[in-house]
Amino acid sequence: MDNTLALPTNLSVGTFDSYMNTVSQIPKLTPEQEYDLAVQYRDFGDLEAARKLVMSNLRFVAYVARGYSGYGLPLADVMQEGNVGLMKAVKRFDPEVGVRLVSFAVHWIKAEIHEYVIKNCRIVKVATTKAQRKLFFNLRKSKSGLGWLSKDDAEAIAKNLDVDIKIVYEMEKRLDGRDMAFDMPVNDTNDDFSAPVNYLEQHAADPALLLENADWKGHKENLLSEALSDLDERSQDILKSRWLSDKKATLHDLAARYNVSAERIRQLEKNAMKKLKVAVTFEA
Repeated sequence: MDNTLALPTNLSVGTFDSYMNTVSQIPKLTPEQEYDLAVQYRDFGDLEAARKLVMSNLRFVAYVARGYSGYGLPLADVMQEGNVGLMKAVKRFDPEVGVRLVSFAVHWIKAEIHEYVIKNCRIVKVATTKAQRKLFFNLRKSKSGLGWLSKDDAEAIAKNLDVDIKIVYEMEKRLDGRDMAFDMPVNDTNDDFSAPVNYLEQHAADPALLLENADWKGHKENLLSEALSDLDERSQDILKSRWLSDKKATLHDLAARYNVSAERIRQLEKNAMKKLKVAVTFEA
């Protein structure tokens, strides 16, 4: 919605109780008042009418948001996301349908809160598919106060939510997982524990070393190429046929090609390899 519908900053008070005390002082709208304001906004784009519709329902958003306090997220942020959903609902509300705004808006409010919770409750997303998102909230509610699901419980949840039982078990494992700080201090009373920073570091991934190794490899390849080009044509052909071709030739194949013995080809190959080794080692 238009930025002019943003909530006034004086509502950003300290605690949930003080916030509720503030929004509860905003007068509720009668059905007739709500209808008139909705018509004003829909037909004439009256932003003041839209603001009043939003403000009069903030207490309901706070009530819904309070139900998501168990996800470890700031309640103020959850409420703000719910307020965004309320404003989206006001933009789409049709007063002629015959329902109150709060009944229409609850879907939009929860949708925004759900999206925020899914994105922020864990470092790694716990739900990505539609089925997983559906399970995330319903399974958490079903497991409240319980341990691991029994087979009967899992089958009942899968049937009730119309999802595969494998997805239920997978989501259960994700819900029971917890984020771990990368560099959290070691607990002196637990010698078996080590923070990820102590075992996830990959020393071989040092950019300076990687660049140095890549440069050295390129240098060696250039030396090898130059040394190979300095050999006579027969020695080059023998090495390429024996080592650089997809279909490698045998000593007897090359012996027939040059009309010499296989032992002679072996000697030429050995001498050529020795020259390459000397050239590469000396230059390096």
